[in-house]
Amino acid sequence: MELYQLRTFVTVAQQGHLTQAAELLHLSQPAVTAQIKALEEDMGMPLFDRSAGGVRLTRAGEELLPRAQSILTSSRDLLNHARGLKGQLAGRAIIGTITTPEMLHIGPWIASLVEKYPLLDIQIRHNVTGVILNQVRKKEIDAGFYIGKNPYVNVNTVHLADIHFRVMVPNGWRERIESGGPKALGKIPWVGMSSLSSFNKLCSELWRELNIAPKKLIDVDHVPIMATLMSVGIGAVLMREDDAIRADADGMGYLVPDVVKTAELQFIYPADRDGDPVIDALRVELASEWRGLGVPAPGAQP
Repeated sequence: MELYQLRTFVTVAQQGHLTQAAELLHLSQPAVTAQIKALEEDMGMPLFDRSAGGVRLTRAGEELLPRAQSILTSSRDLLNHARGLKGQLAGRAIIGTITTPEMLHIGPWIASLVEKYPLLDIQIRHNVTGVILNQVRKKEIDAGFYIGKNPYVNVNTVHLADIHFRVMVPNGWRERIESGGPKALGKIPWVGMSSLSSFNKLCSELWRELNIAPKKLIDVDHVPIMATLMSVGIGAVLMREDDAIRADADGMGYLVPDVVKTAELQFIYPADRDGDPVIDALRVELASEWRGLGVPAPGAQP
């Protein structure tokens, strides 16, 4: 019995599917199947029941799963302790960012990391939220930021703030919205983000809450472009509240009253990296930065 076999066993148990487990482990499905078969032979009993829809733990598998998880945790703790004994923190941290630097307070955070951990190789990758979540889930990056609820058990989240979003429409449509109320938002076109963006999911949730089904004209992957297209009369947009208030004050569009959508801003990292010195350093400095601000994030509740 090898540690890599236990890691495969736990991953398959969590995913309930060999193909999905193979993707997360960066292995082929036959390799995953072979490892499970070898472990079952060592144990002398089947650990999974197979079906066309996936796999499910047997009674024996359910009994052994917590012990396997405990062994893997002990192994990680031993490795992390050994790394800590070597002295100054070193290694690589690939961090996925979203939206704007001001919203994440990323400048002061990175500055504190560079000052305290000069041997840490920090790399920043910017993308939309859905891509960042999948990259963290697949361990293609070490950590990142995400807006919305995290659906994956193998990704841990640290709540940073609740972000408010508001609806903006072109100035020429103000009377239609004032006379028709929120329902009128379903009768005008919208400018939206790609399917991997949190804005897309938030829009869909808001439409369900308002019981509307508007037409989406354009997919954009840049928030300022959305605001520009709204200002020239193409369609309604969902914007962060602080941006929407500024746009309204500048006369770029009309801020729809009493329509607010709230979402969580999260810091995310792979669940099995709890206790990893690099992840711990990122979390500690991030928490210190947000506490030190003494103010909520833009558009956030304290």
